[in-house]
Amino acid sequence: MVQKYQSPVRVYKYPFELVMAAYEKRFPTCPQIPVFLGSEIIHESKSQDGSIHIVERSCKLTVDAPRLLKKIAGVEYVIFVQKNVLNRKDRTLLIEAHNETFANRVIVHENCSYTVHPENDEWTCFEQSASLDIKSFFGFENAVEKIAMKQYTANIKRGKEVIEYYLNELISQGISHIPRWTPSPVREEDQRSLAADKLDTDYIERYLGQLTPMQESCLIRLRQWLQETHKGKIPKDEHILRFLRARDFHFDKAKEMLCQSLSWRKQHQVDYILQTWRPPPLLEEFYAGGWHYQDRDGRPLYILRLGQMDTKGLMKAVGEEALLRHILSVNEEGQKRCEENTNQLGRPISSWTCLVDLEGLNMRHLWRPGVKALLRMIEVVEDNYPETLGRLLIVRAPRVFPVLWTLVSPFINENTRQKFLIYSGSNYQGSGGLVDYLNKDVIPDFLGGECLCSVPEGGIIPKALYQIEEDQENADRVQLWTETVYQSASVLQGAPHEIAVEILEVESVITWDFDILRGDVVFNLFHSKQAPVPSPREPKAGSSVQLIDQNWVLGVDYSRVESPLLCREGESIQGSHVTRWPGFYLLQWKMATPLACAASSLPRMDDALMSVQSPGHKCKLLYYYEVLASVDFRGSMSSLESCTSGFSQLSATTTSSNQSQSGSLISR
Repeated sequence: MVQKYQSPVRVYKYPFELVMAAYEKRFPTCPQIPVFLGSEIIHESKSQDGSIHIVERSCKLTVDAPRLLKKIAGVEYVIFVQKNVLNRKDRTLLIEAHNETFANRVIVHENCSYTVHPENDEWTCFEQSASLDIKSFFGFENAVEKIAMKQYTANIKRGKEVIEYYLNELISQGISHIPRWTPSPVREEDQRSLAADKLDTDYIERYLGQLTPMQESCLIRLRQWLQETHKGKIPKDEHILRFLRARDFHFDKAKEMLCQSLSWRKQHQVDYILQTWRPPPLLEEFYAGGWHYQDRDGRPLYILRLGQMDTKGLMKAVGEEALLRHILSVNEEGQKRCEENTNQLGRPISSWTCLVDLEGLNMRHLWRPGVKALLRMIEVVEDNYPETLGRLLIVRAPRVFPVLWTLVSPFINENTRQKFLIYSGSNYQGSGGLVDYLNKDVIPDFLGGECLCSVPEGGIIPKALYQIEEDQENADRVQLWTETVYQSASVLQGAPHEIAVEILEVESVITWDFDILRGDVVFNLFHSKQAPVPSPREPKAGSSVQLIDQNWVLGVDYSRVESPLLCREGESIQGSHVTRWPGFYLLQWKMATPLACAASSLPRMDDALMSVQSPGHKCKLLYYYEVLASVDFRGSMSSLESCTSGFSQLSATTTSSNQSQSGSLISR
């Protein structure tokens, strides 16, 4: 069981800069915390203007545990890695720590932050959260959990005392005020000199590659324009150059694209994603992708075993937000690796290679909501990470791949599409295949090579792990998506969840895809000529929404166009309905009762009373719906087609109506 801790907000009535000076005095040792034996810096870096200071420390802690337990474990102390990201400009300090000792048996994560008080900028706020997950520990799991929680609680109590101790020490030394950070003024002639010095021949060849005089001019102009107008960190020349190349060095187009990206990065705090983002354990286990050495040209190599990945399950288990955040972290890591390879090889490496293994790809990967989310993610990456993909090697492409390529390729930049190399069957082996781009000693074992690849193998995600909104963590984090493909809803006795879809043209197609996460539900589809009036109260996220007025009479005010479909807990339902009339179509999910399939769809009074008396008795579902014109539906990757996949061993049951020309498929 995972133990979690969340602190209340702690307030120091001192300015942020003074608190930071007191905090730094805790290192490398801290006598006030006896279990803290010492620390050493293993990595340190600063931004060009000095506003951001990143320090990574290895910290040694003793453990107040019985001697027998220490002997069994074979250690006298444990090692934690702590990363501090100090932003002097924004006046924030983010701290992330995790254990290295016994990391495969015990997982400890701690996150702390120092920020300026929202109502008094001369005060400083402190918050911390932590989690403890003991997988196994030689049969002493309960004892270790009690020891860890006891020791952590004691350290929390000492934390405030330690900071106050060093604050008092600073004040006693006459240090009661530390100026806030301000950028150093740079004279205009110094800027021109810096630009001239950086863009000499040696610098270009070493870091940027071959540029024509006009291309050099575009780069200098765009960088100078950013220095004069942009408020915030100026991107590196390599980053600016990617946007210029993406727009064929058209200055105004590249400037517009770069400015939009910089604004997006600031809004969503993408600059700090490598320091702040840690993928959920489920994503680490089932996301079949990872970095793997480099190609023959020195580009970092990323491997994605897409065919072995349960993309549908991942989206429903961790959500689009986590998937996109993970993809962004991969792109950020790729840029970082390119910079490291540039420094190591002595020549510019500005892009990376991606190897995609499609063995196992089938129609399950092409269900419509997933393709829709994929296209949105491609758009984000194309807009903010242009010219970062040097080569895409696609191997073991199955027969279904042309369908996916037809759907996705129009949304990929032409310059990027030209970097795709596609191999079907086993023709990636031998001359003209992978050996032309990868050294033999880095070709993964699952592709016939000799290199053991540590990329996760993926696999089917149990439906029990599918999430609902109330289960999602980090709800207070800046969200990258304003809307998600799948929505969640609760269904109570006597309180169904309903959605109204206005249809203006007949023979439109309503498609749906939903999972029953808890309880049994009856699904209905109705039609009405009059618009339903929603409740004046704003519904909470994930709560049910009722639209059918209790005074409406079935057969008079509205009619049923689909037979009731009983959906059991754990089932996945996909289907579609071809509309015959304009008006409003109502999708309804209601809790299954002994009278669930009765003709009347209105909730009974005793059902409503039972719901009030038993508020915990409710069903949960994840759902998606979309309306397509009939011309768009024909030949499209509808949710119905996705159910023929053998990847999840789907068994299909079809209910149809000659009147409605519809169908629903069930995955058990």
